Amino acid sequence: MTRAGRRRGIERKSARELALMRQSGKILAQVLAEVRSHVRPGITTRQLDAIAERTIAQFKAVPSFKGYPGPYPFPCATTISINEQLVHGIPGPRVIREGDLVSVDCGVIFEGYHSDAAFSVGVGQCAPEVTRLIDVTAKALDLGIDQMRPGRHTGDIGAAIQQWVESQGYQVVRDYTSHGIGREMHEDPAVPNYGKPGSGWLLQPGITIAIEPMVLVGTSETRTLPDEWTVVSEDGSLTAHWEHTVAVTDGEPEVLTRLED
Repeated sequence: MTRAGRRRGIERKSARELALMRQSGKILAQVLAEVRSHVRPGITTRQLDAIAERTIAQFKAVPSFKGYPGPYPFPCATTISINEQLVHGIPGPRVIREGDLVSVDCGVIFEGYHSDAAFSVGVGQCAPEVTRLIDVTAKALDLGIDQMRPGRHTGDIGAAIQQWVESQGYQVVRDYTSHGIGREMHEDPAVPNYGKPGSGWLLQPGITIAIEPMVLVGTSETRTLPDEWTVVSEDGSLTAHWEHTVAVTDGEPEVLTRLED
């Protein structure tokens, strides 16, 4: 889930806080893996959400999204967005069909610390454009993560994502951002999916950011559906969304929400 960061400055996490966020991230990685294993034609988005909420409870964690404030409290543990739906899709009776592009976003709280991650997947036999968009967006995430190094800036993250996505003929969203994360789901810094290298906040060890490229095939413009949550592409074109919670360390970036092989 993406919202503007809270304006209070960046909080560098202590070793203890990072350990708790690491546990939170590991739980979320397993939750999303379980949900992904059930994405298939014929299942409803509500059923997938129930799988996520049940798995979160098994780990004695709490869903970050459920009850999140907005136009009204978000009602589910996940957001599930399909095809032209970019983010914040509300799970319900919609049936997933062959060829759909499904994006699942989820967050958990463990011992007071949040993690946030998302994936996009094609269902069954998909059009080549679906597969390509998913792959381009996943690589955009990897390129953004690679910028999470001490001495670099938040603008380097956005620039890496933007340059790759636009080089592939796609657009990055302008109205929603990556965000800091920790004791709250949305903290400073807000990190757009575009930027200028060397600009923005200085990255230092202990900074944690949920990096989430949101990519559109057509226009970068979006609109919100009458349910007041679901964001879709203005022109109805395909969209994709990937996300990981990442920590800056003294060396390589640490992806807190990636399953260990």
